[in-house]
Amino acid sequence: MRIFQNIVFFLLFLGIIRSDTQCPTIEDKQDRRENKTNFRFVQYNAEWLFIDYYASAQCPGIGCPWENTTEAQTHLDHISSVILNINPDFINICEVEGCDELNILRDSLITNDIKSYQSYLIQGKDTSTGQNVGILTKVDPILSLYRTEERVTYPIPDSKCGYTGEEGTTGVSKHYITEMEFSGLRIAVIGAHLLAYPTDIQRCAEREAQSQVLQNIVISYISKEYEVILSGDFNDFDGEIPDLNNNKPISNVLDILKGYAGEYKNKYVLFSVSENINQKERYSDWWDKNNDCQSTSTEFSQIDHILVSEYLFERINNIFIYHDYIMNCDTYESDHYPLVVDFLLV
Repeated sequence: MRIFQNIVFFLLFLGIIRSDTQCPTIEDKQDRRENKTNFRFVQYNAEWLFIDYYASAQCPGIGCPWENTTEAQTHLDHISSVILNINPDFINICEVEGCDELNILRDSLITNDIKSYQSYLIQGKDTSTGQNVGILTKVDPILSLYRTEERVTYPIPDSKCGYTGEEGTTGVSKHYITEMEFSGLRIAVIGAHLLAYPTDIQRCAEREAQSQVLQNIVISYISKEYEVILSGDFNDFDGEIPDLNNNKPISNVLDILKGYAGEYKNKYVLFSVSENINQKERYSDWWDKNNDCQSTSTEFSQIDHILVSEYLFERINNIFIYHDYIMNCDTYESDHYPLVVDFLLV
């Protein structure tokens, strides 16, 4: 038996087989917030939060920023420090490998022998990167995490991207759906990570189709009179609310998600919480355009977003993007900054 276990652990290390690192099931619904009137929600792309070796992406290794497990652990420690500083009640984390990593991160956040956070994640379909979207939260959802496998044909009607290639279909490979409740207030929470490269025409067309999938989820909850939080790295710019460098989208992605375009155009409206941030502070990610490993103000943009229904938008108590670390090639935190919003929910 011991020999068999050693073989399994060795294969896991090589990435030849993988452990089931899902944790989508809600078993115990508790509210561990210190302040029961405030709900701090955070969107954060943690940049390859991997510890277990994932062979397809060669991460930790040459396929990601962390060349070995020591660097990957250092990265996780830095992410832990960021989260401790922000002290969210709920954090939507993009680019996490699985529940192993979430649980290690969760356990690093224990203070005064109190475990405040619980981990939740449902495995997605991005087998090339192995990345997923997960949750650490002090308030347990009331519904176990689930996904939709709906696929939409691209280019969608009235696409803005200018894609003229062959038609295809796509779904949202990295996402989850769940529900929360605060004193009778029902909230649908949808976390997603859409396809990368904001200015790539084919990716633009695919990302618009992904947005239509998400819009279909949003309208289903709006029709049931739920409030909605739609959060993630959408890999696209907001044409209505300009970021630091006035980056313009070539897609309708944000317009579809907000309800301004798409199949359910004008059937609902979601608001970007970033509207309440000064434009000079509207940046959440860094792209090293000149490959000099040093960040400059012209290299920042905002592609991470939190969209909410009107009731929640009107109850924003505080909003900021946490810029308390410097971006460069030696940064161990992330190439993204956390977007933080406080809702006053009495």
